[in-house]
Amino acid sequence: MTAVAAPAASVTPAPAPGRALTALAVRQVRRGALTVTGICAGMSALVVSMYESQALDPAALAALARNPAIRTLFGEPVALGDPGGFAVWRTGVVLSVLLAVWSFLAATRITRGEEDAGRWGLLLSGRAALADAVRGHLGVVTVVPLVAGAATAAAMIAAGADVAGSVLHGTGLAAVGLFFVAAGGLAAQLFGDRSAANGAAAAVLVLGLLARMVGDGVPALSWVRWLSPFGLVALTRPFDTGRGLPLAVLVFAAAVLLALAVRLAARRDVGGSIVPAAGGRPARTALLGSVPAFAVRRTLRPLAGWAAGVGAYFLLIGLVARSMADFLAANPQFTAMAAQAGFTLGTVEGYAATLFALLAVPVGVFVAGRVGALAADEAARRLTLPLAAPVTRTRLLAADVAAATGAALVLVSVAGAAMWAGSALVGAGLGLGDALAGTWNVVPVVLLCLGAAVLALGWAPRAVAAAGAVPAVGGFLWLVVADSVGAPAWVGDVSPFAHLAAVPVTGPDWPAAAVMTGLAAAGVAAGLAGYRRRDLTT
Repeated sequence: MTAVAAPAASVTPAPAPGRALTALAVRQVRRGALTVTGICAGMSALVVSMYESQALDPAALAALARNPAIRTLFGEPVALGDPGGFAVWRTGVVLSVLLAVWSFLAATRITRGEEDAGRWGLLLSGRAALADAVRGHLGVVTVVPLVAGAATAAAMIAAGADVAGSVLHGTGLAAVGLFFVAAGGLAAQLFGDRSAANGAAAAVLVLGLLARMVGDGVPALSWVRWLSPFGLVALTRPFDTGRGLPLAVLVFAAAVLLALAVRLAARRDVGGSIVPAAGGRPARTALLGSVPAFAVRRTLRPLAGWAAGVGAYFLLIGLVARSMADFLAANPQFTAMAAQAGFTLGTVEGYAATLFALLAVPVGVFVAGRVGALAADEAARRLTLPLAAPVTRTRLLAADVAAATGAALVLVSVAGAAMWAGSALVGAGLGLGDALAGTWNVVPVVLLCLGAAVLALGWAPRAVAAAGAVPAVGGFLWLVVADSVGAPAWVGDVSPFAHLAAVPVTGPDWPAAAVMTGLAAAGVAAGLAGYRRRDLTT
């Protein structure tokens, strides 16, 4: 009898890993991408559409362009007689920094952050190599600045701006985003944890921003702008001469950094880094004796970096305080425009009060990030063993909240002291007490950020950093948009910034401060209740 061979079972080939990695990266960044794209396009189109209502005097615009303080703070005023040029000057730096911050945070989060959490160990146990994963994830993030730049250009054109200038400005925004995607991706390969990578990329951002400010404010050092991504974008001069060479330099630098990041990823192990961790040194056991002491220890390093950046910025703000006050006194039109928007800029104290209000944004983001670090430790399973010991969740969270609050108070004090020192050097007449009062005035908004972050930690732990930034970042943007479109007063009152008094011009608004502090306390209490009731995330 003849045996009949059974037909061989068909084997379906496994899908290529590249498509799955791309889909994973898209899923991780899609919400943030939509948000940052909407902000860039919406703010740019809004300023273009509102240009005609500004009715700026040509002589005043010329004086604005000559003033070194204005150039230092907001960039070189170029083509202010054009709606698009005015929009670029008013929003270009802000949107560039926003897109840069989002880009490097997204790059480190979905690469080094995933490695820190141990999720790439299983992911890369198959056919995908580490370099493939890094290339694929960074490739997805690079699409976001391109989309944001294109959306911004399209929105400005729809609002009535010149096509060529709008396209050049949108390309500049995209180039800045690409550069910081590359910077974040490279830092994620160099350093062994996400916080160190974020710190390195943030240092590049701060140094680049300071170089742009120096190059714009000091004509003899204008060449420094070629060393800054923000300076290179400013040198393109959209709606004016329209130079393409600076953008080419920036895109080339981004491409080199991206290629280097992928190359370095191929030379290390999963979870490893190019820069080795320090070894062979004596153990540093300071601040390890208790949960509160360890919370302080975890906060010191990021606090030092943030304090250096905030201090340097407000020192520079103080150095130009007198020049700014003199300019506003000679050009009352700009003082009147600021008064319509709720700002008092006619004196050094009024100028300081306006800039102090902006301090709530970086300090609010800082405290949200500290609560976010606790959520990241939980997701990476670093809290499992401590919470299995006689350490309650209440004690752990209370220690981190106290450390973040103390660090925020240090940051606002550093800003006040730096502002006072800068103004004292130029004889602007701002007292130390007034400077500290102005910076401490923003503490209630910072506490709102802390309360929102803790609330999210208890009930939505994956959205801690975003929720914590809403009172500061979202509140500031909300007030700017409400003022720009002439919305009813109650619309602007939704923002906590609408309830900040102009300290030191006036005294603090104690009832409003009490309400914001009470809301922050309620958020912390509700977040703690949720944190105690839910399971640990993994």
